[in-house]
Amino acid sequence: MTDGLIRMAAFTWLADLRQIYGDVLPFSELQKGFPFRNSQVRVLGPQGIFIPQGGSVPLSITTAPPKSGKVRHYDDQIGDDHLLRYKYRGEDVNHRENAGLRRAMVEKLPLIYFWGISVGLYFPVWPAFVEADDPGSLTFTVGFDAEQSLGGHELVEAGAEARRAYVTQERLVRVHQAQFRQRVLVAYRSSCAICRLRHTELLDAAHILPDGHPRGEPIVPNGLALCKIHHAAFDRNILGIRPDLQIEVRSDILEEVDGPMLRYGLQACDKQQLLIPRRPDDKPRQDFLEERFQEFRQAG
Repeated sequence: MTDGLIRMAAFTWLADLRQIYGDVLPFSELQKGFPFRNSQVRVLGPQGIFIPQGGSVPLSITTAPPKSGKVRHYDDQIGDDHLLRYKYRGEDVNHRENAGLRRAMVEKLPLIYFWGISVGLYFPVWPAFVEADDPGSLTFTVGFDAEQSLGGHELVEAGAEARRAYVTQERLVRVHQAQFRQRVLVAYRSSCAICRLRHTELLDAAHILPDGHPRGEPIVPNGLALCKIHHAAFDRNILGIRPDLQIEVRSDILEEVDGPMLRYGLQACDKQQLLIPRRPDDKPRQDFLEERFQEFRQAG
């Protein structure tokens, strides 16, 4: 019973952190753990499979964030079935942590999965369930379920396999969006490329060619760091960006008379130069800008 209460408390704590920080949580907060019955419970450690002190079943599993110039020790992969293939701890099938995950599978215990977005930032996904164990490849298969599948203080059994695959795919889309945002914000030095606003919590990673476009990949050369106002203005063709990196505001907006937000937030951007990344490989691709600017001109 205590184990189940700890898991539910961990999920509630993570949900509260997500209300503060969004989907991506700082390691500095995660490593503090959460209070439970006059003690502090940790949720992750330096190892990928984490068993809380005094326990025998893991509470979480982690894929470490990528580090420049270094290869990940464990190559966790997403299969064609949209389920996670998570590597054993080492090669000992009966290692305590591997045995613990096997027990979590048998008892259908929910876990937390921490996906490392970048150094110091993690995307938590819960509840995660171990679906299968393959000692031959030293791999567990892990799927994710809807958070609503856990009610009250009871740990309910997993839902249908098809639902698991769907929920897992939806979670992975959010993970990839978070990775894209982090890479774009780093490239643009956490500044809006139009107004230079530096409040990270107000910045988005905007696609030049939209998601769903044949070339609308989530890569930095197809991204712009924009504050939420300029992101919305860019998406709705209120402003456009020419291939020579000059910002152009739609003519009817320039003629409009309104308050200071219109005057300074939009009209003053006209003919200004876009802030671009320092690394040549991160700069917006000219052919992407050309195609997107044509759409802006047609909309105007």
